[in-house]
Amino acid sequence: MITSDAALARCQDLVDLARQMGADEADAVARASSSESVSVRLGALEEVERSESEEIGLRVFVGRRSASINTSDFAPEGLRTLAQRAVEMARLAPEDPYGGLVPREALFSGDGTDLDLSDGGEPSPGELREAALATEDAARAVAGVTNSNGGSASSSRSVFALVTSNGFARGHAGGAHTLSASVVAGEGGDKQTDYAYRTQRHRSDLPDPAGIGREAGERAVRKVGPGSIPSAKMPVVFDPRVGGGILGHLLGAMAAPSIARKASFLIGREQDQLFDSALRIVEDPHRLRGLRSRHYDGEGTASVPRALVEEGRITGWLTNVASAAQLDLGLTGHASRGGGGAPGIAPGNVYMEAGGPSVAELIADIEDGVFVTDLFGQGVNLVTGDYSRGASGLRIRNGELAGPVAEITIAGTLPEMFRALVPADDLELQRGIDVPTLRIDGMSVAGQ
Repeated sequence: MITSDAALARCQDLVDLARQMGADEADAVARASSSESVSVRLGALEEVERSESEEIGLRVFVGRRSASINTSDFAPEGLRTLAQRAVEMARLAPEDPYGGLVPREALFSGDGTDLDLSDGGEPSPGELREAALATEDAARAVAGVTNSNGGSASSSRSVFALVTSNGFARGHAGGAHTLSASVVAGEGGDKQTDYAYRTQRHRSDLPDPAGIGREAGERAVRKVGPGSIPSAKMPVVFDPRVGGGILGHLLGAMAAPSIARKASFLIGREQDQLFDSALRIVEDPHRLRGLRSRHYDGEGTASVPRALVEEGRITGWLTNVASAAQLDLGLTGHASRGGGGAPGIAPGNVYMEAGGPSVAELIADIEDGVFVTDLFGQGVNLVTGDYSRGASGLRIRNGELAGPVAEITIAGTLPEMFRALVPADDLELQRGIDVPTLRIDGMSVAGQ
């Protein structure tokens, strides 16, 4: 796979070509990745897969007009044609008063302290196979597991490079290691499936395969024999695995492009106390070995640690160049880039700080409620804040987890859910967007 230095050189060459073809400004983004995975099922090897990909994207500006294009053809003539075509496309594009590059004075210029995003290791197919087998074996060993969808282990590496015509040139490499298992519990018409997985930058940081497998098996077994629940308003408790989605909805509504399009339920609520005053939501893009760690965003602006919610209030919108210009705001370091197209918005590592009560204390006074472990459907409207999802999990009766429930719907509005939200003390930083167990009272639950 290409190195960071080689990716930077390729980006620089493409930016230079675009300027030669008549672009006033340009930037180029290179991405490369390689991965190897081994899957097993019922103790037998099922698949060994290796993949590699490389692409480069070019964005050019001719006056206030711009165009983006990407390719996987790195031959000199191919890149020259790409640059020429991009400039020609830009000349035909409509004017955009908000597009452009990050001003030179706002570009990241720090020392780029190592964030330790890769251990440099590439486990052999044999090592991956043994890890996958150990994970699946542990899942199948759980009493009540009747079949397996398989276990897998994978290792991947990635490279990112960004060069702009106004002086930014940075690249970095990363890696990741993943273990997972998915198994079936129950017999006949009452078969239930569940899974568990972990991803870490360093292989040594992964939990023991047996623990991951055991979690998958136990999650599947506890879903067997689900009932329903009477329709009512009641407390809903979210497992951290699904509770992170609630935080994701907040981040989506805080994205400045959505604000500029008048497409966020947070418009007009900038000064409102959305959450309890003790609640904080923090972004830490400089976390060592973090899954979303970075020093700079997809346009070259510095990414900095910050509180996104302080004393229950949001602290501002998440911007890129275009949305910052449209809203007359500063740059916050949240631009994201794919191979081509206009930059989007993506935060770094984000987490909701843990609360005071344990999970047991969080549910102790709930006479009748639901502990949600799975969510289905896309019934979240970030324009209005309406929330409605299919769900399954466990019933809470008299302060304790009872039998499984399925085919229910939970509904509310995100502002109401935020105000009622209470976090437990079990925060673990695992996914890049993390929350502890969350309790939200007064949600509408519809059973059969």
